[in-house]
Amino acid sequence: MAESNSQTTSQTLIDGNTLAAKSLVAYGITHMFGVVGIPVTSFANRAVAAGIRFVAFHNEQSAGYAASAYGYLTGRPGILLTVSGPGCVHGLAGLSNAMINTWPMVLISGSCDQNDVGRGDFQELNQIEAAKPFSKHLGKAKDIKEIPKCFFEALDSAVLGRPGGCYLDLPTDVLHQTISESEADSLIKSAADVSEIEKGAKKITTASLEVERAVDLLRNAERPLIVFGKGAAYARAENELKRLVESTGIPFLPTPMGKGLLPDTHELAASAARSLAIGKCDVALVVGARLNWLLHFGEPPKWSKDVKFILVDVSEEEIELRKPHLGLVGDAKKVLELVNKEIKEDPFCLGKNHPWLEAISKKARDNVSRMEAQLAKDVVPFNFLTPMRIIRNAILEVGSPAPVLVSEGANTMDVGRAVLVQTEPRTRLDAGTWGTMGVGLGYCIAAAVAEPHRLVVAVEGDSGFGFSAMEVETLVRYQLPVVVIVFNNGGVYGGDRRNPEEITGPFKDDPAPTSFVPGAAYHVLIEAFGGKGYLVGTPDELKSALSESFTARKPAVINVTIDPYAGAESGRMQHKN
Repeated sequence: MAESNSQTTSQTLIDGNTLAAKSLVAYGITHMFGVVGIPVTSFANRAVAAGIRFVAFHNEQSAGYAASAYGYLTGRPGILLTVSGPGCVHGLAGLSNAMINTWPMVLISGSCDQNDVGRGDFQELNQIEAAKPFSKHLGKAKDIKEIPKCFFEALDSAVLGRPGGCYLDLPTDVLHQTISESEADSLIKSAADVSEIEKGAKKITTASLEVERAVDLLRNAERPLIVFGKGAAYARAENELKRLVESTGIPFLPTPMGKGLLPDTHELAASAARSLAIGKCDVALVVGARLNWLLHFGEPPKWSKDVKFILVDVSEEEIELRKPHLGLVGDAKKVLELVNKEIKEDPFCLGKNHPWLEAISKKARDNVSRMEAQLAKDVVPFNFLTPMRIIRNAILEVGSPAPVLVSEGANTMDVGRAVLVQTEPRTRLDAGTWGTMGVGLGYCIAAAVAEPHRLVVAVEGDSGFGFSAMEVETLVRYQLPVVVIVFNNGGVYGGDRRNPEEITGPFKDDPAPTSFVPGAAYHVLIEAFGGKGYLVGTPDELKSALSESFTARKPAVINVTIDPYAGAESGRMQHKN
């Protein structure tokens, strides 16, 4: 009887949809985001049956942003599933976001029947070519037997070396092909065996001599600075950074999404004295952050022309591109472990009375004092500072585990970065390296799924919210603990900011390109789906809404009425517009 059951199992046929789902499960994938339709609906259903949580969105862009953020928060590839043609194209928004931010993600798209390529098949597109600019790896399963290998190669590539976006193409005919279950299991095992070999072969660690040189540079510096970014957050290097900062007394500066690796309230935090710190430091240890536009390319006039950069990056190509004084190639956590070990053998510490620390501390105190004086005022109609102070205090009152903060918008994100306080790692998600607007609701959903023990709080401009506002239905459908706070100033940067001489031509009576409907009732949108909406315009109303929604931990939108002329054109990047 046992032999008969064994033969039955080995002869059971499964199709490409089931094999794809089994391949994901075998790799350890537990979540997938996407929009179903032809030809991938069956794949999604088989994945759910196999134990994968599928979070269904209204729009592939938001689903893609969720997949990219999920990859960052978990260190495992975020998976986006789309239909063919336009679904794949919409998904490229998330894939490109993952690639530029160097987060692990795999876009999986169905595609047309291979026999009909070039004949104008339903939603036909050369998706491999479309995805090429945004992918570190491109794969296509041309036969059902290739599915496990293609899956494991794409998933491996997403996380190995510098993380990034990968693309995998699943033609309709391949999804409908069948093989025996025993052969399927054998193919998955073979793919997994090769995967483990590749993972062990591609680990990079910097040379000990370079670590010694780095420590010598820091030890002999007069004005050292440690800069870290979301690459260090992704590597989970917070304990190593804490040990390095507190053993040496060197001040630190996080990039926006590096905030929280060490608390913003730490006595050695230099964020409030950023201009002084980067302008005067003579040695800068940069960990998991690129010398791109966010750090002024590491060039004068923001940086001293004589500064010596020690760049820690998992990518050798990145170090070759930036040409720092010294490059340390490797995972941030592992490299910092080596640096700390080297320092321990010959310790040094700046001390609180060191002139460099005193200068940064004084500048920070002065800047914080000026900011707090502005924040202390209750300005109604709201400017950006008054509600931001109230939100900051409400988030801090939650305690630990701290909420994940999602931030997007021009003025809203810029002011929030200066005011809102991060105390724990990987609790800030914003527009990131690519300055992507529209990430808000996708990031919220990813955070709620990846960090189910944390409240998620989005602080968004009304323009940023508009990109993905329909996904509030997704929040309600899955009952996710997300509170979305919309700073409603009636436009992209607020009201009509044109000079009178600009208002001319046959359509001069149209609303300004930056303007929205005044007083838009964004809070009503979530109520249409059964969520909770709040309209607030005073400090007491906002405090009450925050208290109630944070306690409930249910989907909510708080519509905060802001003076339409309170912000600035283009936020803090007016010079580029």
